[in-house]
Amino acid sequence: MVERQISVVNRLGLHARAAARLVRTASAFQSRVRLERADLSASADAKSILSVLMLAASRGTRLRATAEGADEEAALSAVCELIAGGFGETPE
Repeated sequence: MVERQISVVNRLGLHARAAARLVRTASAFQSRVRLERADLSASADAKSILSVLMLAASRGTRLRATAEGADEEAALSAVCELIAGGFGETPE
Protein backbone atom coordinates (compact mmCIF):
# COMPACT_ATOMS: atom_id res chain seq x y z
CA MET A 1 0.00 0.00 0.00
CA VAL A 2 1.21 3.50 -0.86
CA GLU A 3 -0.08 6.80 0.46
CA ARG A 4 0.34 10.55 0.01
CA GLN A 5 -1.00 13.73 1.55
CA ILE A 6 -2.56 16.19 -0.89
CA SER A 7 -4.59 19.42 -0.71
CA VAL A 8 -7.60 20.35 -2.82
CA VAL A 9 -6.45 23.46 -4.70
CA ASN A 10 -9.21 24.36 -7.13
CA ARG A 11 -11.55 27.23 -6.24
CA LEU A 12 -14.76 25.17 -6.13
CA GLY A 13 -13.29 22.19 -4.30
CA LEU A 14 -14.34 18.63 -5.02
CA HIS A 15 -17.67 19.42 -6.75
CA ALA A 16 -19.62 17.05 -9.03
CA ARG A 17 -17.62 17.56 -12.23
CA ALA A 18 -14.29 17.27 -10.40
CA ALA A 19 -15.54 14.19 -8.54
CA ALA A 20 -16.56 12.58 -11.83
CA ARG A 21 -13.06 13.14 -13.26
CA LEU A 22 -11.54 11.69 -10.10
CA VAL A 23 -13.75 8.58 -10.27
CA ARG A 24 -12.94 8.06 -13.97
CA THR A 25 -9.23 8.35 -13.23
CA ALA A 26 -9.30 5.97 -10.25
CA SER A 27 -11.51 3.48 -12.10
CA ALA A 28 -8.92 3.12 -14.85
CA PHE A 29 -6.73 1.15 -12.42
CA GLN A 30 -7.11 -2.25 -10.80
CA SER A 31 -5.89 -1.05 -7.41
CA ARG A 32 -8.20 -0.05 -4.59
CA VAL A 33 -7.96 3.74 -4.20
CA ARG A 34 -9.24 5.57 -1.12
CA LEU A 35 -9.34 9.18 0.02
CA GLU A 36 -9.61 10.28 3.64
CA ARG A 37 -9.93 13.76 5.09
CA ALA A 38 -6.88 14.66 7.18
CA ASP A 39 -9.19 15.45 10.11
CA LEU A 40 -10.50 11.84 9.83
CA SER A 41 -14.10 13.05 9.58
CA ALA A 42 -14.79 11.13 6.35
CA SER A 43 -13.27 8.61 3.96
CA ALA A 44 -14.21 7.57 0.45
CA ASP A 45 -13.80 4.88 -2.17
CA ALA A 46 -12.30 6.92 -5.03
CA LYS A 47 -14.19 4.77 -7.55
CA SER A 48 -17.61 5.78 -6.17
CA ILE A 49 -18.91 9.24 -7.05
CA LEU A 50 -21.35 9.33 -4.13
CA SER A 51 -18.60 8.34 -1.72
CA VAL A 52 -16.26 11.01 -3.11
CA LEU A 53 -18.92 13.73 -2.94
CA MET A 54 -19.62 12.83 0.71
CA LEU A 55 -16.09 14.02 1.54
CA ALA A 56 -17.41 17.59 1.10
CA ALA A 57 -13.84 18.65 0.31
CA SER A 58 -13.65 22.39 -0.27
CA ARG A 59 -10.58 24.34 -1.36
CA GLY A 60 -7.74 23.81 1.09
CA THR A 61 -9.02 20.48 2.44
CA ARG A 62 -6.13 18.13 3.22
CA LEU A 63 -6.64 14.57 2.01
CA ARG A 64 -4.75 11.33 2.58
CA ALA A 65 -4.81 9.29 -0.63
CA THR A 66 -4.00 5.57 -0.53
CA ALA A 67 -3.78 2.87 -3.18
CA GLU A 68 -3.34 -0.85 -2.81
CA GLY A 69 -2.93 -3.38 -5.59
CA ALA A 70 -0.93 -4.39 -8.63
CA ASP A 71 -0.76 -0.88 -10.12
CA GLU A 72 -0.87 1.10 -6.87
CA GLU A 73 1.99 3.49 -7.69
CA ALA A 74 0.50 4.47 -11.05
CA ALA A 75 -3.01 4.78 -9.58
CA LEU A 76 -1.89 7.00 -6.72
CA SER A 77 0.24 9.17 -9.01
CA ALA A 78 -2.63 9.70 -11.45
CA VAL A 79 -5.13 10.59 -8.71
CA CYS A 80 -2.72 12.93 -6.90
CA GLU A 81 -1.70 14.66 -10.14
CA LEU A 82 -5.36 15.26 -10.95
CA ILE A 83 -6.05 16.76 -7.51
CA ALA A 84 -2.84 18.84 -7.47
CA GLY A 85 -3.68 20.12 -10.96
CA GLY A 86 -7.06 21.41 -9.81
CA PHE A 87 -8.93 18.73 -11.78
CA GLY A 88 -7.93 20.46 -15.00
CA GLU A 89 -9.96 23.57 -14.16
CA THR A 90 -8.70 27.02 -15.05
CA PRO A 91 -7.39 28.80 -11.93
CA GLU A 92 -8.96 32.14 -11.07
